[in-house]
Amino acid sequence: MTKPAPAEDQVLTTRTERGTYLAARRLAAAFRGDEVVFLTGELGAGKTVFARGIAAGLGMKNPRLVCSPSYTLINIYQGRVPILHLDLYRLGGQAEIRDLGFEDHIGEAVILIEWGERIDFPLDGIRVHIGVEPDGTRTIRVKRPACGRNRAVDRSRFSARGDR
Repeated sequence: MTKPAPAEDQVLTTRTERGTYLAARRLAAAFRGDEVVFLTGELGAGKTVFARGIAAGLGMKNPRLVCSPSYTLINIYQGRVPILHLDLYRLGGQAEIRDLGFEDHIGEAVILIEWGERIDFPLDGIRVHIGVEPDGTRTIRVKRPACGRNRAVDRSRFSARGDR
């Protein structure tokens, strides 16, 4: 039996930080609580803003508290499900990444991984790349997991509404 071809990536353009936040909030509204989300993009692209929007979509009471875990490496928040927010930017190698222990929480929390492209070992999840155009516009590309375990991207209305 042949597997169906994967759906195309969902792509959205935002012009404001608020638009990026709202896009993430809409995506997270479809989450079940076991998602792994890789956030990639250059410094200042909006990865933490996107993480803040996901926290809001998951019902965190004060998503303004979401900040980059660049120095703490992991921040834990509570919405309708636990949220683990990691930043791999300062880590030197795969052993340091594994030592964080986040893999123990796969399936029981939403795991947001900034600089997720630094992971060299197999780990499936939703891949979000935020690109910045010269005029400051953000292009957000969301790719669903290869294994199809998680259909949040399919269930969301992420790409339909832009900056509204």
